[in-house]
Amino acid sequence: MSRILLVEDDPAIREAVAYNLEREGYEVLAAADGVTGLRLAREETPDLLVLDLMLPRLSGLDICRVVRSERPVPILVLTARATEDERIEGLDLGADDYVTKPFSMRELMARVRASLRRDELSRRASGAPTRGTLGGGDIELDRGRRTVHRNGTAIELRPKEFDLLEFLMSHEGQALSREQILDAVWGESYAGVTRTVDVHVHALRRKLEDDPAHPAHIVTVRSHGYRFQS
Repeated sequence: MSRILLVEDDPAIREAVAYNLEREGYEVLAAADGVTGLRLAREETPDLLVLDLMLPRLSGLDICRVVRSERPVPILVLTARATEDERIEGLDLGADDYVTKPFSMRELMARVRASLRRDELSRRASGAPTRGTLGGGDIELDRGRRTVHRNGTAIELRPKEFDLLEFLMSHEGQALSREQILDAVWGESYAGVTRTVDVHVHALRRKLEDDPAHPAHIVTVRSHGYRFQS
């Protein structure tokens, strides 16, 4: 389920858009001002921002500028300001699309779907991890929230443990060498040894496996590396 942050100060528009997004199956976070919207954008890592330009406390353009400097996320702007110069300014600051008020709800929903689809295709083409959740047996990993649950219970992972599990789960069934894992998770410039992978796999097994000595999910591939299986 994609998570959408809606930042709109008009309560009638905010409630109507949120209602229709939820009907489309999205998880919706809503904010009525720019400061709250920016905080949610940073804390909740939404998959898409839908925001008005004319916001109290912090403008939509300022949110675009800050968010774009911190992480890639599609941004769809709602605005009554539709001059060419203003549209160009917004696009230059990182907005991906514009919807001019008053707007058709059907058109807005179509543009939301298109923005998410373009982002997904772009991430696949670049080799970046796709958004959403990964499931493997009793383990569920949420990429957007960076959370992991096993049988519905939250599992606390360190950042590199999460990145390692995400890489293994996104290549379920594939035998991955320690060198492949090291390059993907730690980066090609990392000067550490492949033993780093073993240490982190051992830590993951202790947190995720019923019997870490006989793992059901993160399986050793002899003389090669590891494989994740459901």
